[in-house]
Amino acid sequence: MTLAIVFKGPEGVVLAADSRVTLQFQVAGTNAVMSAHYDNATKLLKVQGQEHVAAVTYGLGVLGAIEPRTAHSFLPEFEAALNASKRGRLSVKDFADQLSAFFMSQHAASQTPANAGDMFFLVGGYNEGEPYGRVFEVAVPSAPAPVEHNTGIFGIRWGGQSEITARVLNSLDGGMIQSLKTRFNLDDVQTRQLVDEMQAEHALRIPFQFLPLQDCVDLSILLIETTAQLMQYIVGVRGVGGAIDVATITRTDGYRPVQVKSVKGKRYEA
Repeated sequence: MTLAIVFKGPEGVVLAADSRVTLQFQVAGTNAVMSAHYDNATKLLKVQGQEHVAAVTYGLGVLGAIEPRTAHSFLPEFEAALNASKRGRLSVKDFADQLSAFFMSQHAASQTPANAGDMFFLVGGYNEGEPYGRVFEVAVPSAPAPVEHNTGIFGIRWGGQSEITARVLNSLDGGMIQSLKTRFNLDDVQTRQLVDEMQAEHALRIPFQFLPLQDCVDLSILLIETTAQLMQYIVGVRGVGGAIDVATITRTDGYRPVQVKSVKGKRYEA
């Protein structure tokens, strides 16, 4: 589950994600499926030594059926592998390639079931000498080759439990699109044309190319916060929650945490 966002703005890239990880398991001897939520997972992935690129993860929350581990728990091993190669600053594409290759190997080693779904990564950052950011997406294990998004344009790329965000921004979510396709017996081309027309008419009029970096941060937080709050009332999997981790990456300053949770102890009243 989760809601992960990478916002490519004119002044920088924003990466944001919630902190909830959801584990689902079948009750022994029954068909009942139970869910357990943990609200302190870290889905904002920053690698030491790479100051102009980072990632957020969504989808499959853990690798391994026997001893499940989150993507963040593998970061020390990924950092060690990158540091050993001594390649210096990586381009956003190269970082996405390395991240994909690493987690493909971890997926295989952990014997994660093939039907468990994909662990997705949205990678954002700046290439050396380029004026604007880049955004790539990777799906482990089904689509490990990085795919670039928002090429030549500014805007938001999101993933995870994103129905609410899609409805707020675009007036349509994936389920609604599928219903329209089925109801009117549309092929893929017709469906895409209908979606484009409806979004052109009904999507929120937000000038992404105009927004300062602070507005990009505020909008990213708003979308995750709104999703988490509305999920308190729904019947279904409440897969978004916990603290919202946010960071920015700019051409000149590189990676800067905006709000990132920290480990803390219990405070007792005197």
